[in-house]
Amino acid sequence: MSPRILIAWAAAFALVSSLFAQTAPTQSPTQQPPVKVNVLNVCTPSKDDQRELTAALAKIPSKPAFTRDFEVARGHSTLDASVPMPGMQQMPANESVASDWVRIRREFPGSASFANVQYSFSTDAHTMIETLVLRVRDPKDLMQVSIDDSASAVTTAAAMLSTDTPVTRIRLERFGKSSIAIARCPAEEGRATVDQSAYEPIFRSATAIMTRYRDALEVRKTVPQELNRMGQGVRPKAQASKPKP
Repeated sequence: MSPRILIAWAAAFALVSSLFAQTAPTQSPTQQPPVKVNVLNVCTPSKDDQRELTAALAKIPSKPAFTRDFEVARGHSTLDASVPMPGMQQMPANESVASDWVRIRREFPGSASFANVQYSFSTDAHTMIETLVLRVRDPKDLMQVSIDDSASAVTTAAAMLSTDTPVTRIRLERFGKSSIAIARCPAEEGRATVDQSAYEPIFRSATAIMTRYRDALEVRKTVPQELNRMGQGVRPKAQASKPKP
């Protein structure tokens, strides 16, 4: 798992913990404050959740138009096993995970229902992950839509981006409500296979959106260029051979 995901989960855990600390009423030492935990059913969402996912994806502009404002950033992040992270499984000692990432942001015109779109690409020794996040301008119920896909890092970023990688996860952040998410759930040892054929239209719709926004944001050109600037994909120059006597 990439460091960015681990860091994001840790930040969310810390935020939730601080909110509980601020809002929990005063309790006697022998009483425990009530804690409510919402568990997302990402493998088999309900009919209502499926309708909300479909409706949210349908609101995303199929032919995006952007203002002149934009942002392109790149960086390198490292997760050190010696630094404990709340809520995260402890990594083996003397082990660290590092990833390189590229982020692209564009703004929608003021008349659009979405305020901006942010695309990020991260790669580590094992996995490459794409994330597309669209934020609503005037959130009343829906706040943002997040779409993810991933692939093995045995290939290059350019090779991954040259194909339409199927989306693996879709998440809706809602105002004042719990999130809604759906994810591909492959068969695992000791667990029954989950039949997700009924959700293929949702995954296909999200994959088509990711493909369109790759083109609109010029991801296939920008991401490999930015990674090359950090040394990724650059082969060492071959040494000049000595002339034979």
